[in-house]
Amino acid sequence: MSTKNVWGANLSVIKHQTILPALEAINLGGDAAVNLVTGTGLVESGFVHDRQINGPALGWFQMEPRTHDDIWLNFLRYRPDLANRILAASGLTGLPGAENLVENRSYSACMCRVQYLRAPEPLPSATDAAALSTYHKQHYNTVLGQANAAANTSLFQQAINA
Repeated sequence: MSTKNVWGANLSVIKHQTILPALEAINLGGDAAVNLVTGTGLVESGFVHDRQINGPALGWFQMEPRTHDDIWLNFLRYRPDLANRILAASGLTGLPGAENLVENRSYSACMCRVQYLRAPEPLPSATDAAALSTYHKQHYNTVLGQANAAANTSLFQQAINA
């Protein structure tokens, strides 16, 4: 099955050539993580928009700058090995600004994965689209976001199939 976004980019290419290598480089890969991050990109931007329309969120995974900065200040600051792996995987140095979520897709994928790493519950099964969609709603989009876990299950199924 070939899933394409409006630019014609093959979802499988995005999943296997951008997301998978980025997550493996920071030792946070695995099928569940790759499918979750890929599905998140489908839900949040369709891998089309690098900036939220009428909002502050940035990159394929539509992370808000406040969330980005909080990850560095309250999570990665205390995990220097992970922070260094993220920098190495994305070719960055120093403390990256949120604008890198737009400019560096590997970095954006890593930061999406780290946001999920902060959740207390383990990742769901790699092949359970409904559970991945629910996990996204609970731990990434949150109750304040507009995502609908039931409506987005098909997007997570596309991520699994890619």
